[in-house]
Amino acid sequence: MHIAMDTFAARGYNNASLAEIADRVGLTQAGVLHYFRSKALLLTSVLELRDQSDIEQLGPDRPRGLAFLRHLVDTAIRNAEREGIVRLYAVLSAESVTDDHPAQEYFRDRYDGLRGLVADALREACDLPDDGTAKVEHAANAVIAVMDGLQVQWLLAPGAVDMAASTDLVVDALLRTLAPDRFGADG
Repeated sequence: MHIAMDTFAARGYNNASLAEIADRVGLTQAGVLHYFRSKALLLTSVLELRDQSDIEQLGPDRPRGLAFLRHLVDTAIRNAEREGIVRLYAVLSAESVTDDHPAQEYFRDRYDGLRGLVADALREACDLPDDGTAKVEHAANAVIAVMDGLQVQWLLAPGAVDMAASTDLVVDALLRTLAPDRFGADG
């Protein structure tokens, strides 16, 4: 599975071939297809493996509120130590916007769920009502966009980009914007 992950990360889904993956693991294409039935199913399995490793980091209870937002900063720290997974995510998330990409539904669902988690965490941390306030939704989108954009910048210039520090700065600025009384300038 890790070889498929590395291959998809290096070449993207469309340019990675089952023949190359099979050769690298010492199987035939038929052997790979015996386990995964299709290249699309192999891709889905790779993405699920990536998510599973992130879920395991959380432990049995998902952090909430401010703890979840700090978890996002911790995720950026961990991501700086796992270039292959970051590259896989960056390449495949960008590719997934193309017509009929097999990971498009996965990424739509992932972003929908993540937007909800981040918005809930912002509301909880700022003690805001759950009234669908657009400002909180925009802030959640901004956190995700910053994290994804930082990954691309870091992949291109790792020495110039500190993903965790930048994520922390944005989260702090958004908290001060959403709840200035709670997270003032000294917050």
